[in-house]
Amino acid sequence: MRLPRTFYERETTIIARELLGATLTSRIDGRLIRGRIVETEAYHGEDDLACHASRGRTKRTETMYGAPGHAYVYLIYGMYHCLNVVTMSREFPAAVLIRAVSVPHVSFSEVNGPGKLCRFFGITKEENGIDMVKGDRLSIERGALVSDRCILVTPRIGIEYAKNSRDFPWRFVLKEESLPHSR
Repeated sequence: MRLPRTFYERETTIIARELLGATLTSRIDGRLIRGRIVETEAYHGEDDLACHASRGRTKRTETMYGAPGHAYVYLIYGMYHCLNVVTMSREFPAAVLIRAVSVPHVSFSEVNGPGKLCRFFGITKEENGIDMVKGDRLSIERGALVSDRCILVTPRIGIEYAKNSRDFPWRFVLKEESLPHSR
């Protein structure tokens, strides 16, 4: 069952944690691709120096100011796409970055980073702004509840520039023993 809009209309860090174990789905070229979300990061408002919106509202960040449940996809390093889902409420820029998924019968090294998972799922800037609640191209489905003992909480990674925001414990990872072993 697809996650409803009300799921995304809550506090970003709670959503980032609760997305662990949910299933990311992508329909591309007539195929359905599914992967269990195993790593996320929260980005929350203009005061979060790691958030793209920390520089204010721009053409790039416009999607973050929109309705919760929409995909925010951007390009980093000129070559890697990253998938986020917008959270909270309209006019407040917040999103959860989907950092890694686990896909049955696929090596984890193919989907263990935001750029890799976007490449695997066929996600590009074309998907920026897609409604993940009602659209067919991308969605997130409910997963089994994950207990706190199965989750590692750490500061986000790759944001050394973000001063005090770099230490926020807003990265959530499903511990290795919680991952499927049939990879």
